[in-house]
Amino acid sequence: MEFKHFSVMLNETIDGLNIKPDGIYLDGTLGGAGHSSEIAKRLTDGGFLYGVDQDEDAIKFASERLEPFKDRVEIIRCNYKDAISVLKEKGVKGLDGILLDLGVSSYQLDTVERGFSYKYDTDLDMRMDNREKLTAKDIVNTYSLAELSRIIRDYGEDKFAQNIAKHIVNARAEKPIETTFELNEIIKAAIPMKMRATGGHPSKRTFQAIRIECNHELDVLRDSLDEMIDFLNPGGRIAIITFHSLEDRIVKTIFKKNEDPCVCPKNFPVCVCGNVSKGFQVNKKPILPSEEELNENSRSKSAKLRVFERK
Repeated sequence: MEFKHFSVMLNETIDGLNIKPDGIYLDGTLGGAGHSSEIAKRLTDGGFLYGVDQDEDAIKFASERLEPFKDRVEIIRCNYKDAISVLKEKGVKGLDGILLDLGVSSYQLDTVERGFSYKYDTDLDMRMDNREKLTAKDIVNTYSLAELSRIIRDYGEDKFAQNIAKHIVNARAEKPIETTFELNEIIKAAIPMKMRATGGHPSKRTFQAIRIECNHELDVLRDSLDEMIDFLNPGGRIAIITFHSLEDRIVKTIFKKNEDPCVCPKNFPVCVCGNVSKGFQVNKKPILPSEEELNENSRSKSAKLRVFERK
């Protein structure tokens, strides 16, 4: 199967990165290499791009797609949370741009055996890195009622989280929950029929929540951004595309903290805490997909792009 991934807000992201031909760049979520190939095209002999992904299939496809730029691209298999430490080990001193596209690729969603989608009947997996031990099946069958309720409520933002969690716990007492369609039926039974008729697919939010938990997506994002901002050269930019409110809130909060880190009481005439701004948000409000893009790719409808520039 071809690794398909529509590069969300491609032009807006490339513009936001403000690429220097001789700059050093990191694509921390390489995926189908759509953004990376555009970055690589703009680099001259002095420029270089490091492409990082934890997904084995993405690495294979991106290596082929970026073959024409192999003299200025290096591909590394790791989670983006480890990217800066890996680059430091390689002797890199700083970056002129960092890109994170936090969406799940169309390939991942549509490859049946990966178990990301509620549309296909397959084993519950959802790992972005198949070297990791924890799977969606483990979460569904071993997490406590309270833990399941919390992740479905917090990561899926589902108002029926408690009831869905109860139905999961009751069902697995009879037999382990093995497949996506088994989980679908359990979720469906937990949501009132009139809500199922109007609220989109009943499993969408729960599958999102389990995927986020399985891959520690929000923790990785929260724990990586300060280090990435610190590793930018003066004038360097980090561009992040998020796909749901929890991700966007983390990015917005961390960008704001790095722009205005002062913790002095508002009534202090001058700052005495010593915290110095590291840069600024290039756009105060997130950039959204164009109407044209929304018509081409419905999966981009929840995307938001935020860009931060280092002082």
